[in-house]
Amino acid sequence: MSVVTTQNHLPGFVDPVHDAQRVFRAVLEAMARPTLAQPILAASPLQTPAPLGAVAGAVVLALCDEQTPIWLDRALANAGEVCAWIRFHTGARLVERPGDALFAVASSPSAAPRLAELAQGTDEEPHLSATLVIDAVGAKPIGAFTATGPGVNGEASWDGAGLPGGFLAQWEANRAGFPRGVDVILAGANEVRALPRTTTLTGRENRSA
Repeated sequence: MSVVTTQNHLPGFVDPVHDAQRVFRAVLEAMARPTLAQPILAASPLQTPAPLGAVAGAVVLALCDEQTPIWLDRALANAGEVCAWIRFHTGARLVERPGDALFAVASSPSAAPRLAELAQGTDEEPHLSATLVIDAVGAKPIGAFTATGPGVNGEASWDGAGLPGGFLAQWEANRAGFPRGVDVILAGANEVRALPRTTTLTGRENRSA
């Protein structure tokens, strides 16, 4: 049961319609231009209960509603304020198993579930796959990658900051199931990046990542 505190009543977007539209457009632009940072242009900073980051929270508010089952990592799920805030502002149902979610939210790269644990969709209904949102604020680079595919102008170099260690092998397996597969959104301090399932990622990871 969630613990009720004053943080449960933190406001959502100041201007719900226009702020949600701004965030939605930023995410769409990030999905259209894989790995490239897109600024989140909200009217004012969003206040979110810890440990949910402001940009990750903005993505949840803009993309989720009562029809969107959401999975939260342990740190987020154990924070009653976070659960109450998400339920109040989106009406979404929180689920215990990552495979039952259409959106999975991780408070850090290390807390992200493996892609194979998430809903993959089907060949007939690939839109039923999950989107993984990772709070990447302060995340360190994990390697040297090259992204190619739709939306990438030739190829794009990227350090993978915000991805969990061991991600490259997971991504290769995720790509192999296309059109099924998980999409990834990385929520930074003031921007978002995205890896849609159509993106090919090659390179190497740091051994310490």
